[in-house]
Amino acid sequence: MYQIFCFLAAMIGYGAADAQCQALQPGTTTITFQSSTYSDFRQLLAREAATGTVTLQGNLSFPEEKKDRYPVVIVVHGITGYRDANEGHAAAELRKAGFATLTYDSFAARGTTGAALSGTPAYLPAGVADAYAARRALASDPRIDADRIAVLGFSFGGEVAHLTAFERFRAALVPGPGRFAAHVAFYPGGNLGVIAERGAYTGSPVLMLLGEKDDNLPVAKIEGYLAYARAAGNPVPIEIVIYPGAYHAWTVPSLVTPRFYPDYVSTKKCPLILLGPTEVVSLIDGQTTPFDPGSVAACTGAAPGYSMAFDAAVRAQSMTDAVRFLKRNLQP
Repeated sequence: MYQIFCFLAAMIGYGAADAQCQALQPGTTTITFQSSTYSDFRQLLAREAATGTVTLQGNLSFPEEKKDRYPVVIVVHGITGYRDANEGHAAAELRKAGFATLTYDSFAARGTTGAALSGTPAYLPAGVADAYAARRALASDPRIDADRIAVLGFSFGGEVAHLTAFERFRAALVPGPGRFAAHVAFYPGGNLGVIAERGAYTGSPVLMLLGEKDDNLPVAKIEGYLAYARAAGNPVPIEIVIYPGAYHAWTVPSLVTPRFYPDYVSTKKCPLILLGPTEVVSLIDGQTTPFDPGSVAACTGAAPGYSMAFDAAVRAQSMTDAVRFLKRNLQP
C-alpha cells in the first residue's frame, strides 16, 4: 500500500533544464556521508534492512562571519537535481544571513536522474533518508551546532522538507532523539500528511511557501489539511505564506515566462493522503475516508499538467521570509 506514496512523489517536480555544476566557493569543504535506499515507505517504516547503501558527496559552505559553531541549513534540490542557479542561489543567500549550508545531489549519487527515478517507489524515501543522513553527518562536525540544523527544499525537496517533520520517519531513521530544528518547504508537492494525532509531528516548526497560481498544489488543499488538524484537536506545526500571482517553481530563472506543461502528472485533483500508525486514509472535504489506491489513476488522469514560471520579486521575498523564519527558530 505504501508504494502508492512513492508513485505520488513522482508527480512532484519542475522543469527539465540541465543541471549545472556546483563550483566550490571560498569557505567550502567537501564532505561525504552514507545514506540508504529503500524500495518504498513501507520498508522504511517497518525498519527493515535497506535495499542498498549509497555514498553522497556534499558541499559544506560557511558564511564570512566567524563563529565557534554555526547553525546550518541543508538545501534539498528539486526533480532536476542540484542547480547552482536555484539551490546554489538559495544557499548563497542563507550564508549572507549567517547560516552554514550543505548542498548535495541525491540523484547523481545514485548514478541516475530525478526523471529516471520518478516512476520508482524509491523516489521519495531516498530523499528523506538522505536528508537525515546529512543531518547525522553535520551533527558530528565540531564546526556545527547540532541543535540548530534545519532543512529547506524546493518542489521535490520541499516535499522532503515537510516529510522529515513526520515523527514516524524521524524515529525510523534516527536512533536517538535528534531532530531537525526547522523545516522550510518551497512549493512542495503537498501529497502526504499525517492523521491528526498527538505526536504525529516531531514538534519542530514547518514553513510552507505557496504560490497563489500553483496549479500543482492548490492552496486550498493545504488550508483544508490545517483546518482538519485543528478541528481534530491536534493542529500541525505548519505556518504558510501565500504569494499572489506566483506559479510553481517561481525560484527557477530558466522558466522565463508562464507556461503550462501538459505532460507532467499532477495531483491537484487528488485528495491528501494521510499516514497513521496502523492505517492510511484520504482527506476529502475535511473528513477522513478509507484510502483507495485505485482512485489515484482517476484523479491524476482527470487533470494532467501544471504551470511554471520564474518571478524574481517573489523569489526575493520568499527568501526573505525563509531567512526570517530560520533566524526566529534557530536562535541559540
